[in-house]
Amino acid sequence: MEENLATILETVADAMGDAVAVVQGDRVRTWAELDDRAARLAAALSERGVRAGSRVGVGLWSSAEYVETVFAVCKLGAVPFNVNYRYRAAELLHVLTDSGAAGLVFDATTGAVVAEATGQQPTVRALLRVGPAGDADPVGEDLEAVLAASPSLPRTTRPDGEWLLYTGGTTGRPKGVLSRQSAVFSVSCVPNGFAKFGIPAPRTLGELAERVRESRAEPDRLVLFTPTPLMHGTGIYSTLGVLVAGGRVVFPTSRSFDPDELAAAVARHRVTDVVIVGDVFARPLVTALDAAAAAGRPHDLSSLRRVVSVGAVFSAESKAALLRHADVDITDVVVASEGGPYAMSLTRRGEVAPTSRFVLAPGARLLDEEGRDVEPGSGRVGVLAAPAPAEVHYSGDAAASSATFRDVDGVRYSVPGDLATLEDDGTLVFRGRGSRVVNTGGEKVQPEEVEEVILRHPAVRDAVVVGVPDERFGQRITAVVALAAGARLTVEDVRAAVGAELADYKRPREVVFVPEVRRSPVGKADLSWAGRVARGEG
Repeated sequence: MEENLATILETVADAMGDAVAVVQGDRVRTWAELDDRAARLAAALSERGVRAGSRVGVGLWSSAEYVETVFAVCKLGAVPFNVNYRYRAAELLHVLTDSGAAGLVFDATTGAVVAEATGQQPTVRALLRVGPAGDADPVGEDLEAVLAASPSLPRTTRPDGEWLLYTGGTTGRPKGVLSRQSAVFSVSCVPNGFAKFGIPAPRTLGELAERVRESRAEPDRLVLFTPTPLMHGTGIYSTLGVLVAGGRVVFPTSRSFDPDELAAAVARHRVTDVVIVGDVFARPLVTALDAAAAAGRPHDLSSLRRVVSVGAVFSAESKAALLRHADVDITDVVVASEGGPYAMSLTRRGEVAPTSRFVLAPGARLLDEEGRDVEPGSGRVGVLAAPAPAEVHYSGDAAASSATFRDVDGVRYSVPGDLATLEDDGTLVFRGRGSRVVNTGGEKVQPEEVEEVILRHPAVRDAVVVGVPDERFGQRITAVVALAAGARLTVEDVRAAVGAELADYKRPREVVFVPEVRRSPVGKADLSWAGRVARGEG
């Protein structure tokens, strides 16, 4: 359907009426309420200068307000984009400037960062705050007060709109992946929603309304619990897919992952689907399930049908441990903000699924340096590629777009740099990213960005940042640092310096001090040596 996302959501809202759409703790939002609040927010944004085509950032934790904001921005014909609530002021300023943002809806706890960043960015005309302002001078307007005073924006016919998703990825500073809202429906909503029923995607709004009305009567209606933040593609696409299919979404109340909350929510809300980030979530979840069972109070996971993991390594051991507690389908997916899926694996109870073993997704390829398919069993390392619509590109960065989105054999592919090999039987072995990007708990960190901050410290003469294997987070950031003559610096000093400018997840977990950072004659850091030092191997 070549439709604006707001039109699609309005169609679902009309069909679902007073059915529950979103739950968070004791807070419940029906479809009628979701649509009404989004319409009033859209009118308020319009009054504050947001127009069709304007870009509005969403800097919120997972919540009904996040969904309502996306809905409202699309109602205006404007473009929503994700803002990482962990950003420091410089990072937020970059994203606001890069996007040319006209508005920002943000959580009150980030008010100081928002104030500093927006004070340097005059294009941001609408600033709406979710939550109490606290003791400091309030930044922006209170969302609830604004909604109470705002009329509803009348519905209108609107064209298909743009969709902007920021990614840390392999591109240094965050870049906006620009696509269409209709593509979000076909590429993301359909597989995350309707495909789970084994039915074809609706081709018209009328078919969508009919299918959604039918879903209300189904005993196995989709209920999603997602601890994966909506600010990441996995979280927002999973959420939209379930909502568009007439399902219900349950958000955690905790702002850090609480495995007991997840398990309790499955039983309380009869959750059918959970989306996690590999071992980052799976290991503590299994620990909590084991502890509850050992105490004679096992969690009821009988409603659970599917567990999907995206964004980090999901080990065979964790899958097997989880399957001891729940008879579910575990789908492990390799995907990127730039496109995909590239590869996936399905594991069920009683099956053995080695870590990082996948099959290529339909339409995906593993390409060598000449753009040819890698032969199974050849031992050659290739890059994963998946078909990409012509309109998908990095906003405002033609060079990066040309490097990532390539034409091969007359087909346009997204090739963000994921490496893999193919076994004789066609099994794909995932090898990670070809660039230096560090994937720590699903968050992508560009080492050069962290190095820049460390190197600005007056006590530091040289530094290199690498990722080393971590059992839970996949990788952890480690800095190898050489100090200036006579200087003294502690691990916490380095971490504090990085934390003052960058998000907490970019701070080195470990710092190794060395007399000299090894570099080539042309100045390139010896990353192999740095990796060994970071791992304590010499």
